[in-house]
Amino acid sequence: MSQTLVLGSGELGLPILHSLASLASASPPSSRPTITLLIRPSTLTSPSPSKSKELTSLRDLGIKFLAADIATSTATQLAARFKPYDIIVSCTGFAGGAGTQLKLAHAVFEAGVAHYYPWQFGVDYDIIGPEVANGLFREQCEVRRLLRAQDKTKWTIVSTGMFTSFLFEAFFGVVEGLEDAGAVGEVVVRALGSWENEVTVTSPEDIGTVVSKLVLEDKRMGVVFTAGDTLSYGRLADLVEGRFGKEKVRREVWSLDFLRAELDKEPENQIKKYRCLFAEGKGVSWDKASTVNKELNIKTTDVQGFLSSKR
Repeated sequence: MSQTLVLGSGELGLPILHSLASLASASPPSSRPTITLLIRPSTLTSPSPSKSKELTSLRDLGIKFLAADIATSTATQLAARFKPYDIIVSCTGFAGGAGTQLKLAHAVFEAGVAHYYPWQFGVDYDIIGPEVANGLFREQCEVRRLLRAQDKTKWTIVSTGMFTSFLFEAFFGVVEGLEDAGAVGEVVVRALGSWENEVTVTSPEDIGTVVSKLVLEDKRMGVVFTAGDTLSYGRLADLVEGRFGKEKVRREVWSLDFLRAELDKEPENQIKKYRCLFAEGKGVSWDKASTVNKELNIKTTDVQGFLSSKR
């Protein structure tokens, strides 16, 4: 009976937990995998009604809790908490701050965890490298180097592209005004770099399905890729026009030169770094036909399907 520990219950952690619990429940009780969520002690005792409801729903799914604080713990302290687990899936994201992903990797190695799924749910860092966009993913690249430099812990990296919803966040700048599209508001669709540039996106729910299959059934190692959709910014604009009407949509290109100039004004602005990264167009898209979700026959939501849920 395997013991899986999930780190984090945010936008990606919750779908992964739900998918793992659902898949585990199909196993006979005698061999049913155990799913545990690492959670801050303060969250366990939170007076928030919404948080209490969330924790109750997770308990009802059979998920156990392990109280620990990644931010205040050392790698050695975390390693002591990780030791009982065969598999660790990190869903901590970048909110933990610089150094968190490296600390987790060292803790996993020190604990002797059999299989690690690090927080690498994003673009292809091997192609992008550590210095692109003012070193935006330097730490992620270093985590990969550490994983490959050892042979005791198996590892699987799941490259997902951008979260589908992120493509439509107004602060990112690619699609603005979508919330008003069903009424009278204008929608602006911007290409990062050019209309021909492509981007791969996958929803957190689909990532959860894929990760649960990999963790509990497939168990493959190395770097794998998922895609709910891979499309150009021109195709994105076509889809938005098709959903809300051409007369409501304005198209605009943010060239790479423009975006670099904007980043020079605020070199530490994370969103401006991301815009430059996607405008460069390297390591941010791949063929959906070559993905693990295609191979495992897992149905995913494409951008057209995402848009159909909007009013």
